[in-house]
Amino acid sequence: MSRNRKAGTVTIIPNLSIIDIAEEGKGVGKADELVIFVDKAVPGDVVDVRIVKKKKNFAEAVIESLNTASELRTDSFCQHFGTCGGCKWQHMGYDSQLKFKHKNVEAALQRLAKIDTSAMEPILGSAENKYYRNKLEYTFSNKRWLNKQDMAERPEDFSGPNEELEMNALGFHVPLRFDKILDVQHCYLQAEPSNSIRNSVRTYALNNGLSFYDLRNHEGALRNLIIRTSSTGEVMVAVVFAYVEQAQADGLMEFLKVNFPEITSLLYIINQKKNDTIFDQDVITYSGRDHIFEEMNGLKFKIGVKSFYQTNSDQAHELYKITKEFAGFSGDELVYDLYTGAGTIANFVAGSVKQVVGIEYVPTAIEDAKFNSALNKIDNTVFYAGDMKDILTRDFIAEHGKPDVVITDPPRAGMHTDVVERLLEMEAEKIVYVSCNAATQARDLALLKEKYEVVRIKPVDMFPHTQHVENVVLLKFTGSSNIVV
Repeated sequence: MSRNRKAGTVTIIPNLSIIDIAEEGKGVGKADELVIFVDKAVPGDVVDVRIVKKKKNFAEAVIESLNTASELRTDSFCQHFGTCGGCKWQHMGYDSQLKFKHKNVEAALQRLAKIDTSAMEPILGSAENKYYRNKLEYTFSNKRWLNKQDMAERPEDFSGPNEELEMNALGFHVPLRFDKILDVQHCYLQAEPSNSIRNSVRTYALNNGLSFYDLRNHEGALRNLIIRTSSTGEVMVAVVFAYVEQAQADGLMEFLKVNFPEITSLLYIINQKKNDTIFDQDVITYSGRDHIFEEMNGLKFKIGVKSFYQTNSDQAHELYKITKEFAGFSGDELVYDLYTGAGTIANFVAGSVKQVVGIEYVPTAIEDAKFNSALNKIDNTVFYAGDMKDILTRDFIAEHGKPDVVITDPPRAGMHTDVVERLLEMEAEKIVYVSCNAATQARDLALLKEKYEVVRIKPVDMFPHTQHVENVVLLKFTGSSNIVV
């Protein structure tokens, strides 16, 4: 390998071979035993890279020159790729994406939990890898991210916003820049009318003098735009305002109502807090219902603007079918559904078991879960809201019974150690562990090995063109320690 060369304080490493891809989605190369993570690099690339951050045992870098392109590379289809940060793997073919997602799950389970993955089942790819999301949230900002063309065309004496350069934007946050928003023209994540609604809202706001939010100074009329769609053809649009006059809010909402009659739920929210969360904010229904409906496997689910629902509806159905298959129900099981959310999995499996007990931290999600059971005439589910480690106690288990099967689908941080200890105490015959983070799943599986054996593993790709992947693991109770000393 050629010696590093420095231009001032900039370190350039030439002809670095990319040999792997990391769990966070960056390419991996090695130079003199230094592991280098390279943004937007693909295994098989040979690149000159510029070091942007260096630690003792690793460094982070960006590509200065692509000398040899990997056979796995492909042209990105989105004009915003590379700036947006939402679809970091668009430059790699989908079959290759699946290969590396499978590999990263396998590596996490082997390295962190010392699990035998020889019988791991092939990853299930998504049938659709464009327009697969049912929810997107956009941000308004008066500080648009300037691309290379903007910078080239700006006046020589440019020092800030001016009349010749439109600085308002409606789109996504630029990675690592909380106050900079990429103005999105077309997004391939959500099907129409999503793009038409977003672009029309931007045009209306500019033409009618509605101010875009200032994320640093916390001022401005327009803050966020939320669009949800469903497989039933229903559309929800929620506009989040900050400091707006009622006449301005009514004007925009009426514009949406008239120009997009397909909107079945038209809502708005006034949020003047310093953060974007809307869970503690009142929702005002301007037109239609305050919810839309989703359908899955013959079941209907009510979706409000604050509701949790898997954002890839079709692939969520596949994920839940795998979860149900792994559980192998006979019909008389008591099931605990931990981190139940809006009770989607609980209601999905309810027809195949004796009873499902669902637990979830968010009270509004539990209300949705109860509503969805009633909506589908399901009478063998019960739901409880509260912190999992506080709800799932010995007294709770004594009252509701020892479960035959536990389904757990925790957030990315995985399960609290108290919850893992309780699972070891209750000794359910089976645990089906659904995870969106293989590393924290592996950490929990290592603890559960004390009494459980992993017997099935299957990754499921919910988010094409990203590094994220779901993984389903079936554990069976052995009654003795499986830890190899």
